[in-house]
Amino acid sequence: MTSLLCITIFVLTVAGSAYSQPTSPPFSVSAKVIADVGANVTLPCRLLAHDSSSFGMVGIRVKWTKVADDESLNEDVLLSMGFHKKTYGSFENRVFLQELDNEDASLIMYEVSKDDTGKYRCEIINGMDDTMIDVELEVGVVALEGVVFPYSHPGGRYNLNYAEAVQTCADLNATIATHDQLEGAWRDGLDWCNAGWLADGSVQYPIVKPRAPCGGTKNGPGVRNYGNRDKTNSRFDVFCFASPLNGRFYWLVQPDRLTFDEAVQACIDDGAEIANVGHMYAAWKLEGYDRCDAGWLADGSVRYPISRPRKNCSPTEAAVRFHGFPDKDVKSYGVYCYKDEQ
Repeated sequence: MTSLLCITIFVLTVAGSAYSQPTSPPFSVSAKVIADVGANVTLPCRLLAHDSSSFGMVGIRVKWTKVADDESLNEDVLLSMGFHKKTYGSFENRVFLQELDNEDASLIMYEVSKDDTGKYRCEIINGMDDTMIDVELEVGVVALEGVVFPYSHPGGRYNLNYAEAVQTCADLNATIATHDQLEGAWRDGLDWCNAGWLADGSVQYPIVKPRAPCGGTKNGPGVRNYGNRDKTNSRFDVFCFASPLNGRFYWLVQPDRLTFDEAVQACIDDGAEIANVGHMYAAWKLEGYDRCDAGWLADGSVRYPISRPRKNCSPTEAAVRFHGFPDKDVKSYGVYCYKDEQ
């Protein structure tokens, strides 16, 4: 989000040659990855030998290890030999090989904690031109610069062409998200099964926990990409990006529940405007706003933001909860307002 939740810095040092004798030392690369607590990270590792071998071939082995100061205390993370893969200890079912192509042995690790901080070693062994990469992972708190959120048209799922998607985000006090912003949101835990437009005209969606209805379990966690689509005739949802607020988002205390028109007027009477979806997501994610009351927003939807999961509100996760687009004449909800303070 351009909370760049994962920053990778490569420093390449090469010993030997792709065509050196088997006795030559392996290639060695150093890299550093910085990530927020709870984020998903990718530790980079690629086969560096310039031949046709690939780690997916029989006889090519990939081993990931967490390296301790005392190497007798090293922890096994993942071992891959052809189609056979095994993960270990606290990394079990939490790490996957990225495998974007036949030379990619990068490790995806999700829901990182401070305990994951340390040095990781990737070894690709093919008997002739071995590769060894050390990656430093630093897990801390990274300041957020915005929040990515998915949005569906009031008429239902997959109802927006590209131009409509761009305008929809603008109407929500946001901009259409970029791939980097969506990838940052995925690293921060965004898991969403509906595909949406991005700024470059591609259609993508982020998956943290692979499952059958969302592209299957064969591929590990990641941002799934449908590629660029016909901007006029193709229809999908959209991912929007909201920046920090320049004003105050708040629940307007009222004695009675309101229709949509009454909600709009109530905010105006309070010297504000009815808040929109982008305001709510920014307040929830960037300011920790938490309220268990469902309220009208400017697009006619009803939502509420929960930062502290609890019974009867959002028991399992922090989230912006969605009550749909109810009849605007019903008097069942309150309202969230936004007051610009510039």
